[in-house]
This record gives sequence, C-alpha cells and structure tokens, in this order.
Amino acid sequence: MDYRKFFNSEIEKFKDQGLYRQFRNIDRPIKSFPSADEKVEDSEREVEVWCSNDYLNMSQHPEVVNDIVKTLLEYGSGSGGTRNISGTSTFHTELELKLANVHNKDAALLFASAYTANQSTLWTLGKKIKNIEIFSDELNHASLIQGIKNSGAKCHIFKHNDVEHLESLLKQVNIDTPKMIVFESLYSMEGIRSPIIKIVELAKKYNCMTYLDEVHSVGLYGEEGRGIAVEMGVENKIDIINGTLAKAYGQMGGYIAASLEIIDYIRSFSPGFIFTTSICPSIAAGALKAIEIVSMAEQLRIRLKENSSYIRQLLDSVAIPYIDTNSHIVAVLVNDPFLCKQVSQDLIDDHKIYAQPIFYPTVPKGLERLRITVTPKHRKEHIEKMIGALDKVWSKNRLPRRNINKVSTI
Repeated sequence: MDYRKFFNSEIEKFKDQGLYRQFRNIDRPIKSFPSADEKVEDSEREVEVWCSNDYLNMSQHPEVVNDIVKTLLEYGSGSGGTRNISGTSTFHTELELKLANVHNKDAALLFASAYTANQSTLWTLGKKIKNIEIFSDELNHASLIQGIKNSGAKCHIFKHNDVEHLESLLKQVNIDTPKMIVFESLYSMEGIRSPIIKIVELAKKYNCMTYLDEVHSVGLYGEEGRGIAVEMGVENKIDIINGTLAKAYGQMGGYIAASLEIIDYIRSFSPGFIFTTSICPSIAAGALKAIEIVSMAEQLRIRLKENSSYIRQLLDSVAIPYIDTNSHIVAVLVNDPFLCKQVSQDLIDDHKIYAQPIFYPTVPKGLERLRITVTPKHRKEHIEKMIGALDKVWSKNRLPRRNINKVSTI
C-alpha cells in the first residue's frame, strides 16, 4: 500500500467538501484583549477575537496569573507523574474538594481535559457495568459519543431534547436492566438548554443513572456560577456531572463530580485516569483561584448576558439569521461550508474580526455557522463594530436575510 498516497487522497477529498480545517496563530496579550495578534507568515496584524471559550477572561485575570507564576516558581512546571505515581499534590486534592463543592457532590476527580473525562468515564461504565444500555442525545459532544462507542455498550440515540422520544426508547427496555441517560445542560454549538428536569424525572421513573455534561454552563449559570443543574435545583438527582477548567475558569483540564462510590470506582478502573500524567500544579493553583473569583463574579455574569443580548438585538436589526436562545452562545447560521469559510475570511481580511467557521463534524452538514462568543471585556462599541462588519460581509456574499430561527429555550 502507498500510505502517503492514501493520506493525501483522503485529505484532498476533505478539502473538496469544504471540510478542511486551517488553524490561525492567535496571540492574546493580556493588556489588549479582545484585541489579539495574528501571525501570518512573516507578518502580524491586530484582530478582534469573537470565538474564544475563555468566557469570563479568567486566563488573564491578574490574581489567577499571579498564583500560577508563584506556584510555577516554587514547584516547577510538571506534576512529576500519574496520580498514583508521585503526581498528586495538595493542589490536586484541594481542587477536587473545591469542584465537588461547586456541584454539591461528595467528591470530584481531575482529568487532563473534559474530553478525556467524558471518554474515560463513559468507557469505564459502559464496559464494566454488565448489560448496561445507554441513552444518548443525538447532539451530544464528540467526547460523549466516543466514550459510549468505545465501551461497546448498547446505545439508543434519542432526538435532540425530545423527552417523548427518549421515553419511548426507555419503555422498550426492562426496568431492571442497567441504564444511563447521557446529555448536556447547554449544547455548545447552538446555545440551547436541555430539559433537565423532565429527563431527571424519566430517569427516576425508569431506574436510570444520569450523566450530565456541564462544560459550557459551569461558572456561568446558577448561584455562584455552580451550573444549570444547581440553578434548576436538580444537582442531587444527577449521578455524574462532567465539567471543565478550560472555559469559564480559563485554565485547562476537566473533571467529574459524583458520589464517593462512583468517584472511587472511576479512580480505580478508568485507564484514561490511571495512566495519564496529572495536570500541572501551577494550573491547579490557577484553577483554584479562578473558581474563588468566579464564585463571587455575579457582575461578570450579568455583563456577559447583557453583551449576548445586545448582539442578538443588533442581529435582528440587520436580519441576519441566528439560533435565538437566552444563553451566552450566539450561532449565526450560514448553512454552507464554503460560504461559511468565506464569511470568516472576509471578516478577518476586511474588518480584522476573527470568528472561526464551524462545520462538519462539529455540526451536521448543511448547518454550518459562525459561533459568536462575547466576553465581559467586549464593550458596546466592539459589538457594534462586529455586527456592522458582519452586515457588510453578509451583503458582499449575497447571503439571504430572513426571519430569526426561533428555538425554544426549555
């Protein structure tokens, strides 16, 4: 086999479909965000960032940075090993206690990323619980899907946020068969909430475990930013909550929070936890400080909500289609991979606005979009400039103006 020819051929097919991804080199100086520096070959240009997941700018908060630097200078850059072999420090154990408290759970367990946490935990449960059947929302994140697939457990996929379809599937399985419902509190590519209360009720009715991904809501919703499950008062009815340190908390790493028994089980049986080097102590220290700040940052959450609402208001004024929700995520619909890339390119070339195009496999084919994310550091004039630029690019590419694609926020 000509391996090089095979790889090149597959990549060319990908490019022909408009699905090839190109990374931009974006450096984000603390003093100038949302302005950032894009490196293009031997040159550099200033752009405004409109697609960051650093939702509350915690990665650049002076107290967070100070704690990271202090820990780095005192303890070095690495953890030294896996959690079992010299890679557990007081920073790790304190952070797990803090995260458990955020979600009102008995315990928490750190992973290298939220993707790893989802994949490893679901693989372990799907593999180890005999005859378990898993019920998964059709728009679940790739990490959830991959964990379920790799486990080999029988999986039922229910229509997005459709509790009637979910119940029809649950009815087909014996009440005594081990079952687990896997879903998200806030779907990141749409900004749509899930019907958590109704799903929890079904879980109780049909004797199911529940696994909730709160990656895009922790730090941003609920009392002290504890997440949507806490906001809805059902966190104690969710068996396992997955979260991240990389979005509202601005660091890197992921975790699960659950009962002592579940955490101990995953700690003991999950290869993705056992055989992975633990996160750096300095990152754990930064996360601890970020959680402390975010818990008291109601004004930042209010500012984020106000900015998101203002974006929707201005999008309405120029009739650019988007998915209308009440979340901090604004999905502007282009619905074509080539045009989506072109809109993104025109925004950055003509107006110095950076909004990454989103296409398959991140979203279904035909539903390509710009995923706009604002932060508290974006001001009113930034928003007006961005929408003005988008309006001009929309006209330049002769994209349709239409009524807002209203989506229920359950």
